[in-house]
Amino acid sequence: MRNRTLFLSDIHLGTRGCSAELLLNFLREHDADTIYLVGDIFDGWALRRGWHWPQSHNDVVQALLKKTHKGTRVVFVPGNHDEVMRNYLGTHFGGIEVMRTADFTALDGKRYLVTHGDQFDAVVMNAKWLAHLGDRAYGFMIWMNPKFNRLRSLWSGRYWSLSKWAKQQVKSAVNFIGEYESVLAEEARRGGYDGVICGHIHHAAIKDIKGIAYVNTGDWVESCTAVVEGADGRLTLLDWEAEKAASMMIRPKKRKTSKKKLNKSKELAELQG
Repeated sequence: MRNRTLFLSDIHLGTRGCSAELLLNFLREHDADTIYLVGDIFDGWALRRGWHWPQSHNDVVQALLKKTHKGTRVVFVPGNHDEVMRNYLGTHFGGIEVMRTADFTALDGKRYLVTHGDQFDAVVMNAKWLAHLGDRAYGFMIWMNPKFNRLRSLWSGRYWSLSKWAKQQVKSAVNFIGEYESVLAEEARRGGYDGVICGHIHHAAIKDIKGIAYVNTGDWVESCTAVVEGADGRLTLLDWEAEKAASMMIRPKKRKTSKKKLNKSKELAELQG
């Protein structure tokens, strides 16, 4: 499928929770004129604690580089987990442009600020030790997810995210998400933008906040979501894990032909021949 623009964030390559295979499937089925990588594409925090880089993670990098070689413009806006790339602003890596923030103009003429969003997170900015501690707790829940889902699969249960559920249950986390969304929308307003496209909090959304379009791409750890601008210029949030699950449910089953039916068909053909 050809799109005008794709927005991806919070892939977290280098972690065990990264859904690299689903992302590869998504990239195979979606092309675009421009791809924005909206931060935390790889996880430098996790990689410093212990190296984890399976072939599928390398395949994601290769898939993105392959798209640049075919003419796709790829813009990388680093986040807090891959903040080391902020030392290379203005440079190109294999055709991928590195920028602190980016301006995106949609087909309908609306202007969007593209930013990861961590600079508007008070914990990340003012208490990095607490952010790292929270990251370890989050990593533990991600580690638990596949073990829990293996048990759920015995009852044909769909994939369920422990970390996503935990965030939805904690009132302070829900309040933080609401405040984060409002702060980002207000920053876009101050900059004269019509909207903001961000990531960071792993909470996908497209909504209007007092006349400003707030767009969060989600992630490829908990929700496997992306934002797509189609040929008509409309921004759409895609839940790729849900779409793949739905397509598997509606796929028609192949009918098996019994040996008796095959033999009867052969006998009929011989009589007619």
